[in-house]
This record gives sequence, structure tokens and C-alpha cells, in this order.
Amino acid sequence: MNAKSRWLRRFRRAGATELDTGRGDLVVVASSFDDAEACSTVLGRAENWTADQPAVLRHHLRVPAEQVNAVQIIAEQEGYETVSPDAADTLILQRVRVLDAMHCAQDHSRMVALAHRHDGQALGWDALQPAARQPGEKK
Repeated sequence: MNAKSRWLRRFRRAGATELDTGRGDLVVVASSFDDAEACSTVLGRAENWTADQPAVLRHHLRVPAEQVNAVQIIAEQEGYETVSPDAADTLILQRVRVLDAMHCAQDHSRMVALAHRHDGQALGWDALQPAARQPGEKK
């Protein structure tokens, strides 16, 4: 195995996975809009979260309209894409990754700092995964 193949395998293992963010069966499996709550606590109580499967991690930010483009440019450099906002003044940034408490906390911390540097605030985060199928349910 050459160096490029090893790097690509490590990169994929680190969370760069495939999951169509437009799937109709994605449901919220974990969320926190409380800065005092640790990601490990949130994920620890998440009932439908599958730890070894990719998730869509979404961060909800409130930033002034004149700062939105700058925030989007920086977030895109980290692999985030912009989702249509759920409210007029809320910017939602998302990316796909295999979610764990450490990476969730790191990403949340980055989003808090990003929002703060652009006169905004990070409201919280949520994670989506495909809805669990019930035994006997057809695909």
C-alpha cells in the first residue's frame, strides 16, 4: 500500500464518510442548545444514534446579515455547507462525519468562536441519521 492510499484510508476513518444530506429519512438523533451541556452527555442519552455510522452534524448560528458570507467562506474551508435557514436570522452549517463526543465538542467550539468573531452566537447543534428501520420493515 502506498502513502497516498494509507492517507486516504486514515482520512476516511477520521470521519470523511458518505451520507446524502438530502435523504428524506434523516431524523434528529441528538441535539443540544445548552452551552453548559457536554457533547458526551448529549450523545450518552441519545437513544437512536448509531455511533459507528455517519451523521449530518448541523450547527445553528445567529450572525448579522452582513457577516453571513464571511462565516460561510470560513466554514466551507472546514467542509461545511450552508443549509436553508430554519428562521430568518439563523444560519445552519452542516457536514457529514462519524460523530463522537470529542469531535462534536471540537466542532462546536470552532462554531462558537467563528460566530463570536463575526458578532454572532452559536445557538446549538444537532445530528441527523437515517431513521432506524423496525424489524420486518421494507426498504
